[in-house]
Amino acid sequence: MLKRETPVKLLLIDDDKELTELLGELLELEGFSCEVCNDGLSGLEKLKQQRYDLVLLDVMMPGKNGFEVLKELRKDNQQPVLMLTAKGDEIDRVLGLELGADDYLAKPFSERELLARIRAILRRTQSASPTEANQELVCHQDLKLSVAKQQVHCDGQELELTSTELLLLQHLLEQPGKLLEKDALNQKVLGKRLQAFDRSLDMHISNLRKKIPARKDQLPRIKTVRGKGYMWLEW
Repeated sequence: MLKRETPVKLLLIDDDKELTELLGELLELEGFSCEVCNDGLSGLEKLKQQRYDLVLLDVMMPGKNGFEVLKELRKDNQQPVLMLTAKGDEIDRVLGLELGADDYLAKPFSERELLARIRAILRRTQSASPTEANQELVCHQDLKLSVAKQQVHCDGQELELTSTELLLLQHLLEQPGKLLEKDALNQKVLGKRLQAFDRSLDMHISNLRKKIPARKDQLPRIKTVRGKGYMWLEW
């Protein structure tokens, strides 16, 4: 992670005031700058006013819930988001990922797990380059990805990708025509071992496919090798 002169800024949006107080204290003790909102509307207002390094967003909130907040945020903002979901509720996890969440964490969770998940997201969003510090531009045919600027263009048009989608695309573009195994890719992109029934990587691949324009020959850009992994197809 790049050295910073100012603390990492987190925004915690959760209606559980007792929990947010405890988490706020924990995160401050760990060296983070943490602001708290106890409802979705005030959270969105905060996000309009300034940028945060990471948003911790609860799903179940009265009024505007976490999904609605995330959907609104993703219209014009790609700040990293960690969704806090109900334990074992796969529907919440899948929907959050479909809407553009970078990762999810099921309640109840341990302090250690929360900190590990936060740091994993920050490593991949704040690193100048996830693979080579001196690499600036990754290109393949009509796609150009600037690692330093965290931008990707297709035929000159900038694509709105989350930090996780950018990192996933980078790994695919760097090795066109090569099968990238799911477990290795999961560790490189999401910072964790692939678990049984975990569809996070699949959902990020699905979102990436939707956001990248079709090839001129209408052939797919990403090939799924069932049970093994993914491959960026060469032209």
